[in-house]
Amino acid sequence: MNVFEKKLDSYAKLIIDVGINLQDKQPLVISGPIEGADFIRLLAKKAYEKGASEVYVNWNDDTLIKLKYENSPMEVFEEFPKWKQDIMLYYAEKGAGFISIHAADPYLLRDIDPKKIAVANKTNSLGMKDFRKYTMNDINSWCVMSIPTKGWAKSVFSDLDEEKATEMLWDAIFKASRADLDDPTRVWKDHMARLEQKTRYLNEKQFKTLHYKSANGTDLLISLPEGHIWSGGGSINSKKVPFVANMPTEEVYTLPHKDGVNGIVYSTKPLNYGGNLIDDFKLEFKDGKVVNFEARVGEEILKDLLNTDEGSKQLGEVALVPYSSPISQANIIFNNTLYDENASCHLALGKAYPTSIKNGENMSDEELQKSGVNNSLIHEDFMIGSKDLSIIGETPSGEWIQIFKDGEWAI
Repeated sequence: MNVFEKKLDSYAKLIIDVGINLQDKQPLVISGPIEGADFIRLLAKKAYEKGASEVYVNWNDDTLIKLKYENSPMEVFEEFPKWKQDIMLYYAEKGAGFISIHAADPYLLRDIDPKKIAVANKTNSLGMKDFRKYTMNDINSWCVMSIPTKGWAKSVFSDLDEEKATEMLWDAIFKASRADLDDPTRVWKDHMARLEQKTRYLNEKQFKTLHYKSANGTDLLISLPEGHIWSGGGSINSKKVPFVANMPTEEVYTLPHKDGVNGIVYSTKPLNYGGNLIDDFKLEFKDGKVVNFEARVGEEILKDLLNTDEGSKQLGEVALVPYSSPISQANIIFNNTLYDENASCHLALGKAYPTSIKNGENMSDEELQKSGVNNSLIHEDFMIGSKDLSIIGETPSGEWIQIFKDGEWAI
């Protein structure tokens, strides 16, 4: 086994042992690109060695996806096959773990009618609405991770040929996920413990307001609902089994009050959405809702994203990531939200995680709404962190405390 194969093996083992934390006789569902078949087979092998009862793979293929958008009529994108939802619900009810490999070419659908993309995204979100309750409520273990594909690698390292670009992206992924270290499992446990220290402090303070300011023009006030919960590092499923939902992860996060966001925020990294990039954009909020927006790149896509439903104009997540995070220090724009969001403080438009408020996983949609928890068909992270970002928090007693200064933790 050469050096690359050892890192690959270590990465696959890390995803199974720490990411999804697969249990004996547990089914596993992997959704990923056919271009990554060799790695997906390695994941399956590690899963069976760990005791998986079954590994089911949902394959996708960029070439076929693009061909469909180019040739199929609009009505095809207005329907979601029931069998697709039935498969995911079947495995969710069996207690399966779900691994999603995010590795799409961010420019795949650059020349496709944005209306067709918007319809398809909304249809898919509606079709998978019932299934998403199992992951967004942490009923089942789930893990989002990435592997290089040629299209994605070339978008990141455009001056290199496909082979070298893919090699460079693999190296960046190994470093970001800590799979290149001697004992990744131990390192991850230490890393999660550090993130949990931050969440304990924030949960003790129960800040009621966060004030974001940056030299780029960001000036945003975010209210946090009573009983909000900060999380970071690992999660725990309904069977009390720990898992790591994002590999890698550098964030601690909670939810805002859906009606309590006011001011302007500027993006600092591209947002890869629906096979297109949205970049250099700003959003203006009033009483929780986006009331104005601009984008230098992908403004029409951003407009369709915001018009998905009523909740897509509001925020569902507030996440804190230091500017000096290992992914940020790689000095790479990944064009992949999983990586770019862990290089930067970010917010998310759309649905909030019910687990981010006290007893939220047991609340009805109406109870969540009354508590200030946003609901939507989407959940899209966008990056706002910068090296001069300041965040101060107001406690219930009215004391203001510096949380971030010059893009770094101040607590």
